[in-house]
Amino acid sequence: METKTQKAIQLLQDLISIQSFSSQEDQTANRIEDWFKEHEIPFERSNNNVYAFNQYFDKSKPTLLLNSHHDTVRPNRAYTRDPYQPEIIDGKLYGLGSNDAGGALVSLIAVFTHFYGHKDLNYNLVVVASAEEESSGKNGLNSVLPLLPTIDVAIVGEPTLMKLAISEKGLVVFDVKVKGTPGHAAHPNDDNPILKSIEVLQWLKNFTFDKSSETLGDVKLTVTQINAGSQHNVIPSEVHIVVDVRVNDQYSNQEITDLLQAKAPCEITPRSLRLNSSSIPKNHPLVKAGMELDRPTYGSPTLSDQSVLTCPSLKLGPGDSTRSHTADEYIFIDEIDEAIKLYSSILNKIL
Repeated sequence: METKTQKAIQLLQDLISIQSFSSQEDQTANRIEDWFKEHEIPFERSNNNVYAFNQYFDKSKPTLLLNSHHDTVRPNRAYTRDPYQPEIIDGKLYGLGSNDAGGALVSLIAVFTHFYGHKDLNYNLVVVASAEEESSGKNGLNSVLPLLPTIDVAIVGEPTLMKLAISEKGLVVFDVKVKGTPGHAAHPNDDNPILKSIEVLQWLKNFTFDKSSETLGDVKLTVTQINAGSQHNVIPSEVHIVVDVRVNDQYSNQEITDLLQAKAPCEITPRSLRLNSSSIPKNHPLVKAGMELDRPTYGSPTLSDQSVLTCPSLKLGPGDSTRSHTADEYIFIDEIDEAIKLYSSILNKIL
Protein backbone atom coordinates (compact mmCIF):
# COMPACT_ATOMS: atom_id res chain seq x y z
CA MET A 1 0.00 0.00 0.00
CA GLU A 2 1.37 3.40 -0.98
CA THR A 3 2.71 5.78 1.65
CA LYS A 4 0.05 8.30 0.56
CA THR A 5 -2.67 5.85 1.59
CA GLN A 6 -0.90 4.90 4.81
CA LYS A 7 -0.68 8.56 5.84
CA ALA A 8 -4.36 9.08 5.03
CA ILE A 9 -5.32 6.05 7.14
CA GLN A 10 -3.23 7.36 10.05
CA LEU A 11 -4.98 10.73 9.76
CA LEU A 12 -8.35 8.97 9.85
CA GLN A 13 -7.33 6.98 12.92
CA ASP A 14 -6.33 10.21 14.64
CA LEU A 15 -9.66 11.85 13.74
CA ILE A 16 -11.67 8.86 14.99
CA SER A 17 -9.91 9.04 18.35
CA ILE A 18 -11.10 12.66 18.84
CA GLN A 19 -14.74 13.35 19.72
CA SER A 20 -16.18 15.66 17.06
CA PHE A 21 -19.95 15.95 17.37
CA SER A 22 -21.48 18.68 15.22
CA SER A 23 -20.49 22.13 16.57
CA GLN A 24 -17.80 20.48 18.74
CA GLU A 25 -15.18 19.81 16.05
CA ASP A 26 -12.45 22.15 17.27
CA GLN A 27 -9.98 19.37 18.10
CA THR A 28 -10.40 17.51 14.81
CA ALA A 29 -9.99 20.87 13.05
CA ASN A 30 -6.69 21.25 14.92
CA ARG A 31 -5.55 17.81 13.71
CA ILE A 32 -6.41 18.72 10.11
CA GLU A 33 -4.44 21.94 10.53
CA ASP A 34 -1.49 19.81 11.66
CA TRP A 35 -1.69 17.82 8.41
CA PHE A 36 -1.33 20.98 6.35
CA LYS A 37 1.51 22.22 8.55
CA GLU A 38 3.33 18.89 8.16
CA HIS A 39 3.04 19.20 4.37
CA GLU A 40 3.93 22.92 4.36
CA ILE A 41 0.60 23.91 2.81
CA PRO A 42 -0.85 27.30 3.83
CA PHE A 43 -4.43 27.04 5.09
CA GLU A 44 -7.27 29.12 6.50
CA ARG A 45 -9.78 28.39 9.24
CA SER A 46 -13.28 29.73 9.78
CA ASN A 47 -14.90 28.42 12.96
CA ASN A 48 -14.15 24.69 12.68
CA ASN A 49 -13.89 24.65 8.89
CA VAL A 50 -10.33 24.26 7.54
CA TYR A 51 -9.58 25.07 3.90
CA ALA A 52 -6.63 25.47 1.53
CA PHE A 53 -5.88 26.43 -2.08
CA ASN A 54 -3.48 24.90 -4.60
CA GLN A 55 -0.07 26.59 -4.78
CA TYR A 56 -0.48 28.07 -8.26
CA PHE A 57 -4.02 29.38 -7.88
CA ASP A 58 -4.96 31.45 -10.94
CA LYS A 59 -8.04 33.68 -10.78
CA SER A 60 -8.51 33.39 -14.55
CA LYS A 61 -9.20 29.64 -14.27
CA PRO A 62 -12.33 27.81 -13.06
CA THR A 63 -12.23 26.42 -9.53
CA LEU A 64 -12.94 22.85 -8.41
CA LEU A 65 -13.98 22.32 -4.78
CA LEU A 66 -13.04 19.14 -2.90
CA ASN A 67 -15.21 18.88 0.20
CA SER A 68 -16.08 16.49 2.98
CA HIS A 69 -16.88 16.86 6.67
CA HIS A 70 -15.21 15.95 9.95
CA ASP A 71 -18.16 16.21 12.34
CA THR A 72 -20.05 13.10 13.45
CA VAL A 73 -23.37 12.14 14.94
CA ARG A 74 -23.40 10.84 18.51
CA PRO A 75 -22.80 7.09 18.85
CA ASN A 76 -25.94 5.05 19.38
CA ARG A 77 -26.47 2.70 22.31
CA ALA A 78 -25.99 -0.46 20.26
CA TYR A 79 -22.19 0.01 20.00
CA THR A 80 -20.21 -3.00 21.23
CA ARG A 81 -16.83 -1.32 20.61
CA ASP A 82 -15.34 1.92 21.87
CA PRO A 83 -16.46 4.36 19.11
CA TYR A 84 -13.27 6.40 19.63
CA GLN A 85 -10.87 3.44 19.43
CA PRO A 86 -9.70 3.19 15.78
CA GLU A 87 -9.05 -0.54 15.50
CA ILE A 88 -8.12 -2.31 12.26
CA ILE A 89 -9.44 -5.88 12.24
CA ASP A 90 -9.66 -8.13 9.17
CA GLY A 91 -9.17 -5.20 6.82
CA LYS A 92 -11.83 -3.04 8.49
CA LEU A 93 -11.10 0.22 10.28
CA TYR A 94 -13.68 0.60 13.05
CA GLY A 95 -14.69 3.86 14.69
CA LEU A 96 -17.28 6.63 14.79
CA GLY A 97 -17.11 8.66 11.58
CA SER A 98 -14.88 6.16 9.77
CA ASN A 99 -17.45 5.62 7.02
CA ASP A 100 -19.38 8.88 7.30
CA ALA A 101 -17.41 10.61 6.13
CA GLY A 102 -13.87 10.19 7.44
CA GLY A 103 -12.76 7.87 4.67
CA ALA A 104 -13.82 10.34 1.99
CA LEU A 105 -12.35 13.30 3.89
CA VAL A 106 -8.85 11.88 4.33
CA SER A 107 -8.83 10.55 0.76
CA LEU A 108 -9.68 13.99 -0.64
CA ILE A 109 -7.12 15.69 1.61
CA ALA A 110 -4.46 13.22 0.44
CA VAL A 111 -5.35 13.80 -3.22
CA PHE A 112 -5.36 17.59 -2.77
CA THR A 113 -1.94 17.34 -1.13
CA HIS A 114 -0.67 15.36 -4.13
CA PHE A 115 -1.86 17.98 -6.63
CA TYR A 116 -1.11 21.00 -4.44
CA GLY A 117 2.22 21.93 -6.07
CA HIS A 118 1.38 21.00 -9.67
CA LYS A 119 1.75 23.79 -12.22
CA ASP A 120 -0.44 24.54 -15.25
CA LEU A 121 -3.60 22.85 -13.99
CA ASN A 122 -6.82 23.43 -15.94
CA TYR A 123 -8.69 24.05 -12.68
CA ASN A 124 -7.81 25.72 -9.43
CA LEU A 125 -8.27 23.42 -6.45
CA VAL A 126 -9.70 24.30 -3.05
CA VAL A 127 -10.22 21.70 -0.33
CA VAL A 128 -12.63 22.33 2.55
CA ALA A 129 -12.79 20.05 5.59
CA SER A 130 -16.14 21.28 6.86
CA ALA A 131 -18.02 21.24 10.14
CA GLU A 132 -21.68 20.91 11.10
CA GLU A 133 -22.68 18.78 8.11
CA GLU A 134 -24.59 16.26 10.19
CA SER A 135 -26.66 18.99 11.83
CA SER A 136 -27.00 21.22 8.74
CA GLY A 137 -25.69 23.92 11.05
CA LYS A 138 -25.10 27.58 10.32
CA ASN A 139 -21.32 27.31 10.80
CA GLY A 140 -20.69 24.59 8.23
CA LEU A 141 -19.73 24.71 4.56
CA ASN A 142 -22.44 27.30 3.90
CA SER A 143 -20.58 29.77 6.15
CA VAL A 144 -17.29 29.24 4.26
CA LEU A 145 -18.61 29.68 0.72
CA PRO A 146 -18.73 33.52 0.93
CA LEU A 147 -15.01 33.45 1.81
CA LEU A 148 -14.08 31.45 -1.29
CA PRO A 149 -13.75 32.45 -4.94
CA THR A 150 -16.58 31.38 -7.23
CA ILE A 151 -16.83 27.58 -7.25
CA ASP A 152 -17.50 26.20 -10.74
CA VAL A 153 -17.84 22.52 -9.88
CA ALA A 154 -17.44 20.37 -6.77
CA ILE A 155 -16.74 16.86 -5.58
CA VAL A 156 -18.47 16.21 -2.26
CA GLY A 157 -17.02 13.23 -0.43
CA GLU A 158 -19.68 10.97 1.06
CA PRO A 159 -19.93 7.15 1.12
CA THR A 160 -21.21 6.11 -2.33
CA LEU A 161 -19.17 2.90 -2.86
CA MET A 162 -17.24 5.11 -5.32
CA LYS A 163 -20.27 5.25 -7.60
CA LEU A 164 -21.05 8.61 -9.23
CA ALA A 165 -24.03 10.25 -7.52
CA ILE A 166 -24.92 12.78 -10.21
CA SER A 167 -28.00 14.07 -8.39
CA GLU A 168 -29.20 14.34 -4.82
CA LYS A 169 -32.61 15.02 -3.35
CA GLY A 170 -33.21 18.22 -1.43
CA LEU A 171 -35.24 18.55 1.75
CA VAL A 172 -38.01 20.78 3.04
CA VAL A 173 -39.60 20.15 6.43
CA PHE A 174 -43.09 21.62 6.81
CA ASP A 175 -45.11 22.40 9.92
CA VAL A 176 -48.82 21.81 9.32
CA LYS A 177 -51.47 23.29 11.56
CA VAL A 178 -55.10 22.12 11.59
CA LYS A 179 -57.25 24.54 13.59
CA GLY A 180 -60.54 23.88 15.36
CA THR A 181 -62.62 25.03 18.30
CA PRO A 182 -61.46 24.02 21.78
CA GLY A 183 -63.98 22.82 24.31
CA HIS A 184 -65.02 20.27 26.94
CA ALA A 185 -65.26 16.69 25.72
CA ALA A 186 -68.70 16.33 27.36
CA HIS A 187 -70.30 18.88 25.02
CA PRO A 188 -71.12 18.70 21.28
CA ASN A 189 -68.39 20.07 18.98
CA ASP A 190 -68.49 19.90 15.19
CA ASP A 191 -65.12 21.65 14.85
CA ASN A 192 -62.78 19.12 16.47
CA PRO A 193 -59.33 19.66 14.89
CA ILE A 194 -58.33 16.04 15.51
CA LEU A 195 -61.21 14.80 13.38
CA LYS A 196 -60.59 17.54 10.82
CA SER A 197 -56.97 16.35 10.56
CA ILE A 198 -58.18 13.02 9.10
CA GLU A 199 -59.09 14.82 5.87
CA VAL A 200 -55.76 16.66 5.89
CA LEU A 201 -53.78 13.45 6.43
CA GLN A 202 -55.68 11.78 3.59
CA TRP A 203 -54.90 14.72 1.33
CA LEU A 204 -51.21 14.58 2.26
CA LYS A 205 -51.18 10.82 1.61
CA ASN A 206 -52.71 11.18 -1.86
CA PHE A 207 -51.04 14.37 -3.10
CA THR A 208 -48.46 13.89 -5.86
CA PHE A 209 -46.10 16.18 -7.74
CA ASP A 210 -46.25 16.01 -11.53
CA LYS A 211 -42.59 16.17 -12.48
CA SER A 212 -40.41 13.07 -12.05
CA SER A 213 -36.61 12.87 -12.37
CA GLU A 214 -34.64 10.39 -14.45
CA THR A 215 -32.17 9.78 -11.61
CA LEU A 216 -34.12 10.73 -8.47
CA GLY A 217 -37.65 9.61 -9.31
CA ASP A 218 -40.63 11.36 -7.76
CA VAL A 219 -40.78 13.94 -4.99
CA LYS A 220 -41.48 12.02 -1.76
CA LEU A 221 -43.85 13.51 0.82
CA THR A 222 -44.00 11.76 4.21
CA VAL A 223 -45.91 12.58 7.37
CA THR A 224 -43.47 11.96 10.24
CA GLN A 225 -45.00 13.53 13.38
CA ILE A 226 -48.41 14.42 14.78
CA ASN A 227 -49.25 16.06 18.09
CA ALA A 228 -52.44 17.31 19.72
CA GLY A 229 -54.22 17.56 23.04
CA SER A 230 -53.16 17.83 26.65
CA GLN A 231 -55.72 15.76 28.58
CA HIS A 232 -58.60 13.34 28.00
CA ASN A 233 -61.51 15.72 28.58
CA VAL A 234 -60.33 18.72 26.56
CA ILE A 235 -60.81 19.15 22.81
CA PRO A 236 -57.65 20.95 21.62
CA SER A 237 -57.62 24.11 19.56
CA GLU A 238 -55.25 22.72 16.94
CA VAL A 239 -53.32 19.71 15.68
CA HIS A 240 -49.66 19.95 14.70
CA ILE A 241 -48.32 17.73 11.91
CA VAL A 242 -44.76 17.54 10.57
CA VAL A 243 -44.18 16.68 6.93
CA ASP A 244 -40.83 15.66 5.39
CA VAL A 245 -40.54 16.37 1.64
CA ARG A 246 -37.61 14.99 -0.36
CA VAL A 247 -37.32 17.13 -3.48
CA ASN A 248 -36.04 15.93 -6.85
CA ASP A 249 -34.01 18.02 -9.28
CA GLN A 250 -37.10 19.09 -11.23
CA TYR A 251 -38.24 21.50 -8.51
CA SER A 252 -36.72 24.18 -6.33
CA ASN A 253 -37.70 24.15 -2.67
CA GLN A 254 -39.57 27.42 -3.25
CA GLU A 255 -41.63 25.82 -6.03
CA ILE A 256 -42.53 22.91 -3.73
CA THR A 257 -43.60 25.37 -1.04
CA ASP A 258 -45.68 27.45 -3.45
CA LEU A 259 -47.51 24.35 -4.71
CA LEU A 260 -48.32 23.02 -1.25
CA GLN A 261 -49.40 26.37 0.14
CA ALA A 262 -51.67 26.93 -2.87
CA LYS A 263 -53.35 23.51 -2.74
CA ALA A 264 -53.21 22.10 0.82
CA PRO A 265 -56.46 22.23 2.85
CA CYS A 266 -54.57 23.51 5.89
CA GLU A 267 -51.96 25.98 7.09
CA ILE A 268 -48.52 24.74 5.98
CA THR A 269 -45.21 26.51 6.68
CA PRO A 270 -41.66 25.55 5.63
CA ARG A 271 -38.94 25.59 8.30
CA SER A 272 -36.17 26.33 5.76
CA LEU A 273 -35.74 26.50 2.00
CA ARG A 274 -31.94 26.29 1.83
CA LEU A 275 -31.43 22.52 1.45
CA ASN A 276 -32.07 22.27 -2.27
CA SER A 277 -31.66 19.31 -4.60
CA SER A 278 -28.47 19.21 -6.64
CA SER A 279 -27.21 17.68 -9.86
CA ILE A 280 -24.47 17.63 -12.45
CA PRO A 281 -24.97 16.89 -16.18
CA LYS A 282 -23.90 13.46 -17.38
CA ASN A 283 -21.83 15.13 -20.09
CA HIS A 284 -19.82 17.21 -17.60
CA PRO A 285 -16.08 16.43 -17.93
CA LEU A 286 -15.95 15.34 -14.28
CA VAL A 287 -18.72 12.79 -14.76
CA LYS A 288 -17.37 11.64 -18.11
CA ALA A 289 -13.97 11.07 -16.51
CA GLY A 290 -15.56 8.83 -13.88
CA MET A 291 -17.64 6.94 -16.43
CA GLU A 292 -14.52 6.29 -18.51
CA LEU A 293 -13.16 4.55 -15.40
CA ASP A 294 -16.22 2.26 -15.37
CA ARG A 295 -17.96 4.03 -12.50
CA PRO A 296 -21.80 3.80 -12.70
CA THR A 297 -24.06 6.83 -12.14
CA TYR A 298 -27.12 7.07 -9.91
CA GLY A 299 -29.31 9.49 -7.95
CA SER A 300 -28.83 9.74 -4.19
CA PRO A 301 -31.83 10.01 -1.83
CA THR A 302 -29.68 11.13 1.13
CA LEU A 303 -28.75 14.71 1.98
CA SER A 304 -25.21 16.13 2.11
CA ASP A 305 -23.42 19.48 1.87
CA GLN A 306 -24.28 19.44 -1.84
CA SER A 307 -27.53 21.04 -0.71
CA VAL A 308 -25.80 24.36 0.06
CA LEU A 309 -23.93 24.52 -3.26
CA THR A 310 -25.30 26.34 -6.30
CA CYS A 311 -22.73 24.95 -8.75
CA PRO A 312 -22.82 21.50 -10.42
CA SER A 313 -21.59 18.93 -7.90
CA LEU A 314 -20.73 15.24 -7.87
CA LYS A 315 -21.11 13.13 -4.73
CA LEU A 316 -18.44 10.44 -4.66
CA GLY A 317 -16.60 8.64 -1.90
CA PRO A 318 -15.49 5.39 -0.28
CA GLY A 319 -17.71 3.44 2.08
CA ASP A 320 -21.37 2.49 2.02
CA SER A 321 -24.11 4.87 3.17
CA THR A 322 -25.98 1.94 4.76
CA ARG A 323 -23.16 1.77 7.35
CA SER A 324 -23.56 5.43 8.29
CA HIS A 325 -24.90 6.14 11.79
CA THR A 326 -24.89 2.41 12.61
CA ALA A 327 -23.34 0.73 15.65
CA ASP A 328 -19.70 -0.35 15.25
CA GLU A 329 -19.30 1.79 12.13
CA TYR A 330 -16.40 0.80 9.88
CA ILE A 331 -14.74 1.30 6.52
CA PHE A 332 -12.55 -1.13 4.63
CA ILE A 333 -8.91 -0.10 4.35
CA ASP A 334 -8.99 -1.14 0.70
CA GLU A 335 -11.86 1.29 0.09
CA ILE A 336 -9.65 4.21 1.12
CA ASP A 337 -6.85 2.98 -1.11
CA GLU A 338 -9.28 2.64 -4.03
CA ALA A 339 -10.73 6.10 -3.37
CA ILE A 340 -7.36 7.84 -3.44
CA LYS A 341 -6.49 6.11 -6.71
CA LEU A 342 -9.87 6.83 -8.31
CA TYR A 343 -10.03 10.47 -7.20
CA SER A 344 -6.49 10.90 -8.58
CA SER A 345 -7.37 9.21 -11.88
CA ILE A 346 -10.47 11.37 -12.36
CA LEU A 347 -8.56 14.57 -11.61
CA ASN A 348 -5.70 13.52 -13.89
CA LYS A 349 -8.21 13.36 -16.73
CA ILE A 350 -9.57 16.89 -16.22
CA LEU A 351 -6.65 18.79 -14.69
